[in-house]
Amino acid sequence: MFTGIIEEIGVVSLLARKDQSGCVTISLKKMFNDLARGDSISVNGVCLTVTEVGRNAFAADISPETIETSNLSQLKIGQKVNLERALSFGGRLGGHLVLGHVDGIVLLVEKRVTQKGYEFFFNVPRNFKKYIVAKGSVALDGVSLTVASITKDGFSVAMIPHSIQATNFNQKHVGDKINLEVDIISKYIENLLRGDPVTPTEAMFMESGILPIGIVDN
Repeated sequence: MFTGIIEEIGVVSLLARKDQSGCVTISLKKMFNDLARGDSISVNGVCLTVTEVGRNAFAADISPETIETSNLSQLKIGQKVNLERALSFGGRLGGHLVLGHVDGIVLLVEKRVTQKGYEFFFNVPRNFKKYIVAKGSVALDGVSLTVASITKDGFSVAMIPHSIQATNFNQKHVGDKINLEVDIISKYIENLLRGDPVTPTEAMFMESGILPIGIVDN
């Protein structure tokens, strides 16, 4: 589980593809001291498992399902990617709960300069629009962002200069495809309203106050 607060920008240094899967090696300016084989790490919002750790670099495998549903299929040597290590128990949740399970890809259709930074506009697949609400949370290439507005074909987010410089969004252009993970809480609420049995995870969220108790008749 992640928070959507990017820790570092890595650079793709090696790519290997075999059939429908692949392996990526990512170089870092400053190595994560506690990174080890088997750890989970978010790469552009996709939860990958570290398979090798080297000097200022690590490798991770990319599954066929990940290649099919995310923009990791378009990675190139030299490309910059957003990185975040898994959330540790007792750590601060600075963004929102991000699982690293990409729901789909959105298209960047407009980029506006504002007084406080930039506003990015995205077209979103119709089946995901119901999960996106104004002032709600989304993860875009692993970055936790707040929805600024809802448009006919999608939504927009606002970013301050610091957030842009701390992520790979300073290299985003109109026409780019971005990984989208909708807020998992919206999916849980949908299940509860539909009358599905309460899962252990939903029960935990209810006890912690993240999900409202009494949304369904038990």
